[in-house]
Amino acid sequence: MSYYENDKIRFYVPTGIPLEEALKKTTHLCIAAHQDDLEIMASHVAAQCMLDDTSWFTGIVVTDGSGSPRQGRYANFSEEDMRTIRHKEQCKAADIGEYAAVIFLDYPSKQLQSENYDLRHTLRELFSTLKPSIVYTHNIFDKHLTHLAVSLYTINMLRELPINLKPEKVIGGEVWGALDWLADQHLVFEDASTFMNIQCSLIGVYDSQISGGKDYLSGVLGRRRAHATFNEPHAVDKMSYLSIGQDMTALIHENTDIVSYVERALGSVRERIVNDLKSLKLG
Repeated sequence: MSYYENDKIRFYVPTGIPLEEALKKTTHLCIAAHQDDLEIMASHVAAQCMLDDTSWFTGIVVTDGSGSPRQGRYANFSEEDMRTIRHKEQCKAADIGEYAAVIFLDYPSKQLQSENYDLRHTLRELFSTLKPSIVYTHNIFDKHLTHLAVSLYTINMLRELPINLKPEKVIGGEVWGALDWLADQHLVFEDASTFMNIQCSLIGVYDSQISGGKDYLSGVLGRRRAHATFNEPHAVDKMSYLSIGQDMTALIHENTDIVSYVERALGSVRERIVNDLKSLKLG
């Protein structure tokens, strides 16, 4: 394992290979607000990359990890204590999943609530080195404002890239709030049933959150299990765990106002519900 620091940015490379080599191996990139969001959104992706010699998972964690809820043995931990332990937990997850790298930007959450040109520049510079094929980040319907901010920063950064650097696919993962209510044309469905022992280890390493009052492991597994059964009412279950993401690829290739995009997506949901009600002709 190797640590590298460049200005405020910290890099962790579990395999210990040179930093530039690790970054350039990246095929799947997840840009997340907090430590643990990488695994909540994309544990299935990280596990699949771990067991595929041609795929490598890298995570970018934007905020410093302070301010999380806590109880039990963590109840009296200071903000700095929480920053330190969440950083260690993220590195442990990277060790388990044999990530190419984890990149810690360590911004306080409040600095993301308004335009932060330093963050935009940093993300653009990192992406130009990483050049992944597939990007995961928070979906634009997430209930957490910091998650939403990271999603918007990611979309805007990707819009600025030349076409030859844009990823093939951009997927918004679930954290605060499920996506199964959206119309299928806006969604990406991924089988999350494989390598469950690895996935559970990746999420379960965050003891400061799970023992501290948020059982993310049970929550993630429960949501994905529910998706696998309830996503399709007219067919038997095809998998044990289903991950649903928002397909945000179109947003990086057009200058559509994101609020307008959201209004269209909501309109398609409204249209489906109204049409279903009218089709029954029961009042």
